[in-house]
Amino acid sequence: ALARLGSRKVRTHLGTFAGVVILGVLLWRLGTGVFLDGLRRIDAVTLVLALGIGLVTTVFSAWRWALVARSLRIRLPFGPAVADYYRALFLNAALPGGVLGDVHRAVRHGQSEGDVRRGVKAVVLERAAGQIALFAVGAVVLLTMPSPVLAQARHIAPLAVLAALGALAVVLALRMNRPAPSRRGRALRTMLAEAREGLLSRRNGPGVVVSSVVVLAGYVAMFVLAARVAGAAASVAVLVPLAVLALLAMGLPLNVGGWGPREGVTAWAFGAAGLGAGRGLAVAVVYGVLSLVASLPGLVVLVARWYAGLRAGSESASPAPEPGPGPCLTTRRRSAARNTPRRNPPSSPGVPSPFPPNPAKDGR
Repeated sequence: ALARLGSRKVRTHLGTFAGVVILGVLLWRLGTGVFLDGLRRIDAVTLVLALGIGLVTTVFSAWRWALVARSLRIRLPFGPAVADYYRALFLNAALPGGVLGDVHRAVRHGQSEGDVRRGVKAVVLERAAGQIALFAVGAVVLLTMPSPVLAQARHIAPLAVLAALGALAVVLALRMNRPAPSRRGRALRTMLAEAREGLLSRRNGPGVVVSSVVVLAGYVAMFVLAARVAGAAASVAVLVPLAVLALLAMGLPLNVGGWGPREGVTAWAFGAAGLGAGRGLAVAVVYGVLSLVASLPGLVVLVARWYAGLRAGSESASPAPEPGPGPCLTTRRRSAARNTPRRNPPSSPGVPSPFPPNPAKDGR
């Protein structure tokens, strides 16, 4: 039973179940009126803006992916990278778990290049770069700008400093008394070296940093747009820390296509900031819808490639057309005439034959 509970399939279903429970509790406590009101406020101009923001974030994310793939010595052209990233975003938004699109992107790219292991590494490092940028910027924002976390951070800051010093002491003690390098240790050092080359090298580091910052700014802009659509009149300085909290919650693997923790954390953050938990739920719902709209070009890519593969399969499976009977029959007759041995025609008595005698055929 413990082995089954620890399997990947069960963990995926548990995450989906947790996301459904979170959404159910929010709708039970806050009602569906705020949910529907947020959806009714979305207009055509908002959808166009969401598509534009999604284009910017997807292009820069694909650029970051191409940089990391190049550091691992696998080929990834920029155009196919943008199309594959759009497809992965749509699958992440449409399927439970929120990561199946990235898994599909990693495996397909690795198969196309003949090295699935490096394809998976490229996607993992690319996603890790985005999360590191979110954690770094989020820590600065939450600890310097007015937010619900700032008041609590003042009370837990001494404990956090002591915990960090203790962890540093443990790491130093382990490094001083470490045994001979094991196979797992060598694999870990290899992975860290590849991460340093892909994310922090002189050739890739600036591009990875710029792309990560632009992508994070696009996500925050999408959140501010959702807040304006949902009717939140707070300033951008107040909304940015709340957006960071929502983005951090989206990284939890307890969601249904991204829905679940984002709505819960956003409702709590808006309530703690004095903006109303119901308004926070509406903002999170509008943000989820706009994110789904921004990923819709991925559906076009998915359908186009499915149709191309289906057409290529039908062309390869169709039999070759048979030739017409006329030319083929004539060719066979001419070939038979050439291969048939020439026989001496019977001569009339008293008339000499025009053909010389053949001793082999006459038996002489």
